[in-house]
Amino acid sequence: MAKMIMLKHKESGLMKRGYYGFSWTTLFFGFWPALFRADFATFLGSLAVYLVLGLATFGIGSLLAGIVWAFLYNRYYTSRLLERGYRFDGSPAGIAEASARLGVATI
Repeated sequence: MAKMIMLKHKESGLMKRGYYGFSWTTLFFGFWPALFRADFATFLGSLAVYLVLGLATFGIGSLLAGIVWAFLYNRYYTSRLLERGYRFDGSPAGIAEASARLGVATI
């Protein structure tokens, strides 16, 4: 199950929600959660992968890709936010758990 951690951009102060853990929304809705999080490049890329795999394997490839992507997407999304200058913003225990689960060092 996914857990949420708040992230704050170090220069602009903009706040975003980061997630880590299994993504049930990605499992059930595929590439759509990326669009709702304004992660447009990932949305388009995963849409293309789902379409190609689905057409090439009569839908079975898309199903398998969806299961794998549900395990990976939250970590991928939050790690990309951290690369773009966001920092964890929350309780020390929550930050420690998120950084351990994501495999990143806290600054």
